[in-house]
Amino acid sequence: MHCPYCRHPDSRVVDSREADEGAAIRRRRACPECGRRFTTVETAVLSVVKRSGVTEPFSREKVVRGVARACQGRDVDNDALNKLAQQVEDTIRAKGSPEVPSHEVGLAILGPLRDLDEVAYLRFASVYRSFSSAEDFEREISELRQHQSRRVPDAD
Repeated sequence: MHCPYCRHPDSRVVDSREADEGAAIRRRRACPECGRRFTTVETAVLSVVKRSGVTEPFSREKVVRGVARACQGRDVDNDALNKLAQQVEDTIRAKGSPEVPSHEVGLAILGPLRDLDEVAYLRFASVYRSFSSAEDFEREISELRQHQSRRVPDAD
């Protein structure tokens, strides 16, 4: 690690701690040349492989933007969108692979979005799954109703 002050090519780790609920490591470092201290944050890189074969870093912001489009005009706040994006990232990271196909990101979005807002879910699913007819919507609505009936606890 190069010192950001004197550009010395080495540094010594003084302290390491978990950050972002274990998703990153915060390291306090000291430069043996100039003696100044600085902090680095290390995270595991998560890459998304698009259909075209291009690989790009996973972006929570991109998930939020895509879901926000589906939620346009709905009563969904930014905190809920950020929480959903965090759930998606956690789901993807839990797979343990440094590279995931973009298709898996879409699948990871569908579950939390269904629970967040049904209309937004149908909008997102219609684009993601390339609905081409009213029957596609009817089938998805039927599955949505089945999912709801499994979620509703008994009123005993």
